[in-house]
Amino acid sequence: MDMLLFDLDNTLYSPERQLFSLIDVRINRYMSEVVGIPTTEVDGLRRRYWAEYGVTLQGLIRHYQVDPEDYLDYVHDVDVSSRLDPDAELRRVLEQLPQRKAVFTNGSTDHADRVLDRLGLSDQFEDIFDIRVANYLPKPFAAPYQKVLARLGMQGKDCTMVEDSVENLKTAKQLGMKTVLVGDGPQPDFVDARISKAARIPQALATLQRLPAPD
Repeated sequence: MDMLLFDLDNTLYSPERQLFSLIDVRINRYMSEVVGIPTTEVDGLRRRYWAEYGVTLQGLIRHYQVDPEDYLDYVHDVDVSSRLDPDAELRRVLEQLPQRKAVFTNGSTDHADRVLDRLGLSDQFEDIFDIRVANYLPKPFAAPYQKVLARLGMQGKDCTMVEDSVENLKTAKQLGMKTVLVGDGPQPDFVDARISKAARIPQALATLQRLPAPD
């Protein structure tokens, strides 16, 4: 387990912080005020785009030819400090881990930088892989994972994915990664360990060490 890949939103901080709800509002406003989609159609389109493309952005690129950079700037223009505080506990844990660490997110690098800075974790990750890594194709599609592995010069078996999304962990497992689910709920068989919050990652790693070696 040479590399730990951490998702960002609702993984490095609790979903109870409701930061993503601010982004959610900005996405709806972008669709209605910038793209010109009737407000009555926004929710339905977002559900359809999530089902078909993994994120709203891909649907808007394909069907409305939006500028992805304009979208990313707009929807992530939120006050991170209003929802997040420095996390001294998580910082101590990350400092003590011997593995390399990177962030792998469907958001933007700018957003990740702001979140990590607010949490006090900016210096704990060697790199951030964002939605741009595979030309705006998101997790759980395999392409961004493969791009990340290629950039790292690693195979899936060398990495552990730490995520709040079971769908994203399913792809990670298919590519040979170990998988850690952050949060409550069912634990599918492709999830190797589950923890209540990111600061519990040492317990998950101890569980992974006891797993049988892959064939």
